[in-house]
Amino acid sequence: MPGTVDELALVAALHTGDEAVFAELVEQHSPSMLRVARGYVPSHEIAEEVVQETWIALLKGISKFEGRSAIRTWLFTVMINIAKARGIRERRDADAEIAAYTGGTVDPARFRPPDSAKWPGHWKEHAEPSPFPDTPEGSVLGNELVAVARRELDKLPERQRIVVTLRDILGFDSGEVCELLQISVANQRVLLHRGRAAVRQVLEDYLADVS
Repeated sequence: MPGTVDELALVAALHTGDEAVFAELVEQHSPSMLRVARGYVPSHEIAEEVVQETWIALLKGISKFEGRSAIRTWLFTVMINIAKARGIRERRDADAEIAAYTGGTVDPARFRPPDSAKWPGHWKEHAEPSPFPDTPEGSVLGNELVAVARRELDKLPERQRIVVTLRDILGFDSGEVCELLQISVANQRVLLHRGRAAVRQVLEDYLADVS
C-alpha cells in the first residue's frame, strides 16, 4: 500500500538509482506485466516490447512519482496505457478491435442486465451452471483443468480476459482493477462474472466429457 515503510524505502531506492532494487522489481513484476500486456497486443514479442518500454518509462518518470498509489499500481497503469496505444497501432482491421470488445462466450440471456436492481451481470434464477461433480479422478485431472482454463481464458473478449487475469491470476482487488482500466465497479463486476462464467462452462463441458 502507498505510504508504508517498505513502499517509501522502495521509492527512495529507485530515486537514488539503486540498480539492485530495480533489478529485483523487474524480476518480480515482469512475468505478470507480460501476461497483461499480451491481452492488448497481437503477439508475445510485441508484449515483451511493451514491458521493456514500461521499465524505461519507470526510470525516466520515477522522479515525478508522488506516492499517491502503490508502485505496482502505478507501474501497471503505465504499462496498460502503452499496451493500449501499441495494440491500436498494430491492428490493421478496425473490425478486429471492435470484435475484441464485443460478443460473449456464454449466452447473454443467462445473465441479469447491468442495470438490474439486484446482482447486475450475475446469473438469472435457474440459469446458473451446475456444480462441478465430485470425482475420484479430481486430483489426476487437476493439471488438465488448469490447462483447459488457461486456453479458454486466452479466447475471452479482451476486456473480460484482462479483468479475469488481473483479479484471479495476479490478485489485484476490485478497486485497483477499476483504477487501472478506468471502468466502473459495476462494469468490472459484470466483466469478471462473465469471464469466470465462460471459463467455468468450458470446465463443466470438459468434466462431462471425461466422466
